[in-house]
Amino acid sequence: MRAAIGVIVALLTAGPVRLSAQTDTLRAVALRVAQTRPDSGRAMMRRLLASLSPRDSLYPGALFTAGMLAPDAGLIATNLQRVVVEYGQSVWADSALVAVAKLYFAQGDLAATTQAAERLRRDYPDSPLRPRADFTGARAYFDMKDDVHGCALIREALDGAGADVEFRNQVSFYTPRCAAIPVGPAAATPATAGDSQAKPVGPAATYAVQVLAVKSASQVDEMLTRLKVMGFDARVVRDTSGLFKVRVGRYATHDEAAQVQRRLKTRLGGQPFVVEEP
Repeated sequence: MRAAIGVIVALLTAGPVRLSAQTDTLRAVALRVAQTRPDSGRAMMRRLLASLSPRDSLYPGALFTAGMLAPDAGLIATNLQRVVVEYGQSVWADSALVAVAKLYFAQGDLAATTQAAERLRRDYPDSPLRPRADFTGARAYFDMKDDVHGCALIREALDGAGADVEFRNQVSFYTPRCAAIPVGPAAATPATAGDSQAKPVGPAATYAVQVLAVKSASQVDEMLTRLKVMGFDARVVRDTSGLFKVRVGRYATHDEAAQVQRRLKTRLGGQPFVVEEP
């Protein structure tokens, strides 16, 4: 066991390797161990994590690998989201986001897939993994019947495919459906002919999902941590009742909020519900 841990430590010390690289040695070795003795591979990673301080530079790489070896999708997502949330400045964060996006897509959670892909584009615009995230996000948008956003990501993925012929071919498969989709701001809805003056528009209501309303700040902190690890944009609202209310997101339509409400109920249980906010 010590020898196996030594191999992983040596690989981590040699430097993290991104998921898209052919030389993803750490992941390849760890998965080979897990293929023959999965429980031993997981135990090895648990021991490695226990031996490291969370402040150790090796910790996010070990956490990432433990996530990839986890026995179920929930643990995989939790570990990878921890890398993103707690170690967002590490070189493992973008790899974790790509893996999370692929996991959510495989589960059929299209909204979470696009959320992960868009987060990588926003937070790690120079990542060499951005084309991979673009591609996964585009496929999710297509399944959601949103060809405008899907085609924008397909074009980005194709531009970033480089010399990877196999990946370029995968992306190119989707380009014909984008031939009639406008590029950039041309997709915006034009003003109606004859509208010579802008019409005043009142403040639009937004919607959120409330998951908790309690008096204890400690319960709030625990829920916020759970939600952030799961990739949700959570915040606390306190009104005249004195309760701490944990809410997720600000959505333009009730339907968008309802989709998130269903996801939260599946993952957290309880009775999350949609609220309207001014």
